[in-house]
Amino acid sequence: MPDLSFQITGAAALPHAAAPTLLFNLRIDNASATEQIQSILLQCQIRLETTRRRYTAAEQHQLRDLFGPADQWSRSLRSLLWTNTTLFVPAFTGGTAVDMPVACTFDFNVAATKYFAAQEQGEIPVLALFSGSVFYRDNGGFLQVAQISWEKEAGYGVPVKVWKEMMQLYYPDSAWLCLRRDTFDRLHRYKIDSGLPTWEAALESLLPGAAAAAGKNAIEGAAGDT
Repeated sequence: MPDLSFQITGAAALPHAAAPTLLFNLRIDNASATEQIQSILLQCQIRLETTRRRYTAAEQHQLRDLFGPADQWSRSLRSLLWTNTTLFVPAFTGGTAVDMPVACTFDFNVAATKYFAAQEQGEIPVLALFSGSVFYRDNGGFLQVAQISWEKEAGYGVPVKVWKEMMQLYYPDSAWLCLRRDTFDRLHRYKIDSGLPTWEAALESLLPGAAAAAGKNAIEGAAGDT
């Protein structure tokens, strides 16, 4: 029966896909160097190991939306499910290397996007948990099937630079913001009524007023506390 081990050896952006995609270089080895593996239907759950890295003050501020203030992180900072993916691995004997594509999103309503975007440099620790079915030939040449246990896993540090370069490749100097429909309709009417040519112009026209209002509320709140 196959005894497989998994190792992620690299990650890079796939340059010409329909959506942002990271290719993880996956090495698979069988404990038996002569056993014939016919194929593997591999399932992989990838988790963000958020507690396994340090964060700058700027990163902590950006992550308040996910985990709250840094002084609460002893309770709120936890690993996050990033994604699930499935991969077909063709026949091999001994070991093989394959590319495992992982689709990514730039939607800032998604926790994984918020987490990646908040990082400035370094690496983001991820943990890949493997399961699925492996088809192989026994000593008599008969086709057999065995299950891969969730105990099979591989850790890797995704360079922040790789993720940022990928999003820059697919969305040059841009970011995606998803709005509730009624909020979008109000913003759309404002843009039209104000004669503003772009969404950026509409938001820029609103931001100074929003900042002033926020400052005024903060001052009023401080005065009320004294």
